[in-house]
Amino acid sequence: MPKMKTKSGAKKRFKLTASGKVRAGQAGKQHGMIKRSNKQIRNQRGTTVLSPQDAKIVRKFLPNG
Repeated sequence: MPKMKTKSGAKKRFKLTASGKVRAGQAGKQHGMIKRSNKQIRNQRGTTVLSPQDAKIVRKFLPNG
């Protein structure tokens, strides 16, 4: 059987942690920061771990995960 290809978009957007959880960038940080509170901007820095329901979907696109 041929190997399953990784989806290029998922490869760029998601990483797997050592324990198998899926890390992704925070949503809502592309534009419109003037409307957001400083607390919201501060809390959206860096990355976050996806919920188990979302991680299950993303893992289909990352065959080595």
